[in-house]
Amino acid sequence: MNVSEKVAYLRGLAAGLEVSSKSKEGKLFEATLDVLEEIAGSLHELEENALDLAEEIDVLSDDLADVEKVVFDEDDEDEDYDEDEGGCYGRCCRANEDDEYPPMFEVTCPACENTITVDEDVLNLGTIQCPNCGEMLEFDLDSIEEDEDEDVPADGE
Repeated sequence: MNVSEKVAYLRGLAAGLEVSSKSKEGKLFEATLDVLEEIAGSLHELEENALDLAEEIDVLSDDLADVEKVVFDEDDEDEDYDEDEGGCYGRCCRANEDDEYPPMFEVTCPACENTITVDEDVLNLGTIQCPNCGEMLEFDLDSIEEDEDEDVPADGE
């Protein structure tokens, strides 16, 4: 039984009890029943609006899913995954396969032994904070250049 039916039942009950609308109590019952009918009508409208909105949200959600499928190409994500590039999807960080990539360096934090990968720009900063433990990591670029020089044979060799 919905609210409108319950209000109609109360109105019938008042009529069956022969509550007169001429008495003070009868006027109170009549006014109360009128307010209840208005509330029941407003509630019914709100319920209908909520159902309409829910249907529209479902339509919008379906449309958004279609757009996401086109924009993010969700079906091909597994095909684009490249572990050699640090788990990067091909379309997110490079324009095409012919682009050259800056050298990447692995840095191990001495405090927490967390290994992070950084590029040359980060190394040039000289220091960064470990994302795992917050320890300040300092980079000595001179030792990196010396290591590279040792790998290259001299002209006389």
